[in-house]
Amino acid sequence: MTRPQPAGLHEAERWLLRRELFGMRFGLDRMRRLLTALGSPQDRFRSVHVVGTNGKSSTVRMTAAILAEHGLRVGSYLSPHLVSFRERIRIGDEDVSEAAFGAVVGRVARAAEKVDRTLEPGDRVTQFEALTAAAYDEFARRGVEVAVVEAGLGGRWDSTNVIDSSVQVLTNVGLEHTRWLGPTVRDIAREKLAVVRPGGTLVLGADVHPDAREEAASAPAARIVTAPADAGVPLAAQATYQRRNFALALTAAEAFLGSVDPAAVRRAAAAIRVPGRFQVVDEAPLTIFDGAHNPTGMHALAESLADHREPLVVVLSVLDDKDAAAMLSELVPLCDEIVCTSNANPRALPPATLASLTEQLGGPPTRIEPDPHRALDLAKSLAGEAGSVLATGSIYLVADLLRGRGDARPRSRL
Repeated sequence: MTRPQPAGLHEAERWLLRRELFGMRFGLDRMRRLLTALGSPQDRFRSVHVVGTNGKSSTVRMTAAILAEHGLRVGSYLSPHLVSFRERIRIGDEDVSEAAFGAVVGRVARAAEKVDRTLEPGDRVTQFEALTAAAYDEFARRGVEVAVVEAGLGGRWDSTNVIDSSVQVLTNVGLEHTRWLGPTVRDIAREKLAVVRPGGTLVLGADVHPDAREEAASAPAARIVTAPADAGVPLAAQATYQRRNFALALTAAEAFLGSVDPAAVRRAAAAIRVPGRFQVVDEAPLTIFDGAHNPTGMHALAESLADHREPLVVVLSVLDDKDAAAMLSELVPLCDEIVCTSNANPRALPPATLASLTEQLGGPPTRIEPDPHRALDLAKSLAGEAGSVLATGSIYLVADLLRGRGDARPRSRL
């Protein structure tokens, strides 16, 4: 029996959340079947594929902005989202509309129902596969000339890895998701670099680990280019680490285009802002949201806090599969107080656990406030109008704060 399919944003999001029950399943067979059912949209646009541990979303947005300033019709695929699933699919400088998102998820839902019937019992098209297919289908229907695509997890078996990209980007490699990608930097790099296509151009970030660089040398790329640490242009995005990301994005755009127009690059640099990454949301006190969620990301964030106003009060929430101790080690020398809180993800560490860990590391005084919004209010009162507040440790904490009080809409854990 054919089930009713999504017709609007909320129906589409509910359908996608039900797909989360099928979990994360590696392999590209379901994805290829799903795209075949949709008419192989991934073959109707060129692409730049971005993999790595940190900085992928920023690099995708920046690369897309530079390409758009050169007159191309550009699509972007990002993950995860902050408030709504539709943030993951962008045409130009805008998220797809609610109506367009509902329509494309409806098309994917009908195709997924057909594919599900061809699979083994218990096997189903996953949420991330459905979202990726929706992005590719929307790009094709909207006449996108080039899509800048962020990989979800790894690269080899990631659902995004069905595009014949001409440029592949490796932002950096850290020890994360070792259960799925392998125990060493070299193992993880090998999985991520499986997106490289023969004859393509592989662009490496300035701070890529030496072991990952050695692994890159064996990739089938026709050319390997390393980005500088700084592009030397003024940026609207406020964070030291964003200068590295923009330099990487510029190198990727130049690899795709052959050459770039400096005026177009400056326009992109002056306009691009990345939600949830060193996002200034208030001035009294200076209040910053940053989704740093692993030690490498926290180290990069710490570099950007050199000019913060004192005192600095941190609102912190971390998921239980992250190295919270290493993350705190980056924050402890910088902050005057920490408010430990939680977030909507079931895997969030209890605030009391974070407080205990901070104490063990010889950190500053801690407060416990499980509700993120009340934790932010408390941090602001502690910092005073002349101080600074930083909410960090998990993109899910940032999402909770950006959604607003009382907004209990469910969101994916992916």
